[in-house]
Amino acid sequence: MLSEKTEPFIPFGGAEVRPISFAAADIVILPLCYEQSVSYGRGSRMSPYHLLRASEQMEVLDEETFINWAVKAIHTLPPLFPSEKPETAVREMKKAAARVLEQNKFLLSIGGDHAVSIGPVSAAGEIRPGIGVLQIDAHADLRNEWNGSRYNHACVMRRLTEDAGLPAVQVGIRSFSPEEAAYMQKKRMRPFYAHEIEAGDDSWIGEVICALPEEVYITIDLDGLDPSVIPGTGTPEPGGLSYRQLIRLLRAVGAEKKVAAADICELIKIPGTRVSEYTAARIAQKILVYCT
Repeated sequence: MLSEKTEPFIPFGGAEVRPISFAAADIVILPLCYEQSVSYGRGSRMSPYHLLRASEQMEVLDEETFINWAVKAIHTLPPLFPSEKPETAVREMKKAAARVLEQNKFLLSIGGDHAVSIGPVSAAGEIRPGIGVLQIDAHADLRNEWNGSRYNHACVMRRLTEDAGLPAVQVGIRSFSPEEAAYMQKKRMRPFYAHEIEAGDDSWIGEVICALPEEVYITIDLDGLDPSVIPGTGTPEPGGLSYRQLIRLLRAVGAEKKVAAADICELIKIPGTRVSEYTAARIAQKILVYCT
C-alpha cells in the first residue's frame, strides 16, 4: 500500500530543477496530503506524491513560450500530513501557507481533496487584503455543511466567501444542490457555467478577467476539466473544460492580474495509467510559466 513511509519524495521537476533553499526561493511548492469525509472516489491523500513523480518526466522548456521553467527559483517543501480533524487540519495548512505568503513568495499547494484550499486561501486573504478567488471546478462547493463538517471539500467556497468574506469567480460549474443555488442567488454570484462555455469561443475568458480583482488566488479542482482530460479525480462530471481552454484562461489571468498563489487538488491515481497525474503536473508547470 502506498504511504509516506514507502513512497520516495521527489521535489517538483526532480533532478531537472536546481536545488535551492526555502530562503532563496521565489516559488514554493507545498504538498498537502489530506483527505477526509469525501463523498465519492477516494485516494487523493497521496496524490501530491503522484503529481511530483510525474513532474520528474516533464521537459523543462515550455512549448508555447520557450521559457525554461526549471531555472526559476523553486523549492519544494516536505509533504504535510495534517490532522484528521477537519478544523485542526485547516489551521495546520493555513499556518504552513502563511509561512510562505508572509515572505512574499509564490505559493503552489498540491493536494489532497479540495478542503486543502481553505487554509491557504484564508491565509492569502488575511495577508493580501483585496485578493479574490478564481475557482475552476465542476462543483459549486457552497454547502454550509457536508458529512458532519463545515470544513469539507463540498464547503470550500462557502467558508471562503461567507466566513473569510472573499470575492470569488467560479468557472466550469455544472453540479450543485438546491441549497447552493439559493446561496448563489442570495449572494448574487454568477458562475461561468460549463454549458455556457463554447468550444472555439474564448470571449468568456475576457469576462472572467473583468470579474476578478487585481490580485488573485487560483484554486483548481481537477474535476473542473472534462473526464476525457483527467479521469483520475474523485467526482468526475461530464462536460467540463478542455485542457487548452484551461491553459488559455491561466495565460490570460497571469497576463492581466497579479497571481499570489494557486492550488491543484482532487487528483486520484488510476492504476495502470499515468495520464491524470502527468496532466496535473503539466497544469502546475503552466501556472509557473504564466503566473510567476
